[in-house]
Amino acid sequence: MKAFYCHRFVLPLPPQHRFPMAKYALLYERVAAAAAAGGIELVEPVPADDAALCRAHTPDYVSRASRGELDAADLRKIGFPWSPQMIERSRRSSGATMAALEAALRGERIAVNLAGGTHHAFAGHGAGYCVFNDSIVAARHVQALGLARRVLVIDLDVHQGNGTAAIVRGDPSIYAFSMHGARNYPAVKEAGDLDVELPDGCGDDEYLAALARHLPRALAEAGADAAIYLAGADPYREDRLGRLALSKAGLAARDAVVLDACVRHDLPLAISMAGGYAADVADIVDIHCATVLAAAARQREAVAALV
Repeated sequence: MKAFYCHRFVLPLPPQHRFPMAKYALLYERVAAAAAAGGIELVEPVPADDAALCRAHTPDYVSRASRGELDAADLRKIGFPWSPQMIERSRRSSGATMAALEAALRGERIAVNLAGGTHHAFAGHGAGYCVFNDSIVAARHVQALGLARRVLVIDLDVHQGNGTAAIVRGDPSIYAFSMHGARNYPAVKEAGDLDVELPDGCGDDEYLAALARHLPRALAEAGADAAIYLAGADPYREDRLGRLALSKAGLAARDAVVLDACVRHDLPLAISMAGGYAADVADIVDIHCATVLAAAARQREAVAALV
């Protein structure tokens, strides 16, 4: 299974910044150690170019973000100071989801971005640590290549994919399914195709029951040729920003539900890591790594079934 990474392009953040940038290099190291046994090929993605980004974003925003012309209000929404590294990393992260979804559609069946899931980015501005919306950039990339007509976004980050919902509103070719905390960021939610709001303290059983109830509806209504799964680590009970109460076992069960459903429906699948803000970064890496290893196991089974 191909796993695309961009940990070399690290944002220079102020001391005590709450975004856990270190998780990406640590995840890469963990996956690299398991790569041979897990059948994982680590690949550095090329950056998304302007043409790819402008399928999801306005040319003006892409230009201003790339040239360092975002104003203070723009940067407050994003939550990062501007730097060349911020743009390079954001382009590479979008490029990774593009490459993962294209690989999945070209016969790999499942591929992974070890970053990505930047679902708060709108067409004309970034927000919530998200500069470019890699999921929609990737969906429209494979559509432009003629590899897929319809794409399903399965967003299981703890925060609603508000940027995703806003960008694809009125676009029936991309179906936005988000299952998230009702009282979490963003304060004002955007209407997606299917939004499932969960109460504070929601645990494994309640969460998995909701997923089992709503994922089949999303699959049926989307009529998709491919899917993108945002496998956020932030529904974890120790997450500082999550407000839900899933265990690591519960998150692994969540991943299994999504993977099994996509394999069963013969949906090529790209997976991104999305959010994770546990106080101990090792917990975030544990959750993300478990997602990657589970995906690799399912990918081997899916490809073998085609032979």
